[in-house]
Amino acid sequence: MTLRESFAEQLKTAMKAGDAPRVSTLRMILARLKDVDIAARPGGPVADEAVIAMLRGMVKSRREAVALYQQGNRPELAAKEEAEIALIEHFLPQPMAADALAAAVEAAIAATGAAGPKDMGRVMAALKAAHGASLDLGAAGPLVRARLAG
Repeated sequence: MTLRESFAEQLKTAMKAGDAPRVSTLRMILARLKDVDIAARPGGPVADEAVIAMLRGMVKSRREAVALYQQGNRPELAAKEEAEIALIEHFLPQPMAADALAAAVEAAIAATGAAGPKDMGRVMAALKAAHGASLDLGAAGPLVRARLAG
């Protein structure tokens, strides 16, 4: 089952259950997905990799909103955003553990023969090709940079 089908099935289930917050979040995801599809025209619907990137972007923006709501003393809005984050993360692949990420970085550096900071792009490309959606580039970048700097 593709992510699109999963969104549709989850929406149907949530609507039947009368779960309004879940319905709202799933509709928001589907609306954002439609925007991404429109932006990718001409061509068919975007692939699951692009959908995962879209979901990660949605999580990131909600985390920023949570921080702003907490600064503004709006805990009810922060809680709503955190609930949306939890639902969106349900559709994302499980991220690599820290030790597995460190091992993957070492393997990518060895495979590319990287020697310094100028080789960071090649290492990141190798990591992305090898590990795809399970790799959090935001966490891998600093590890690669630190490893290549020293």
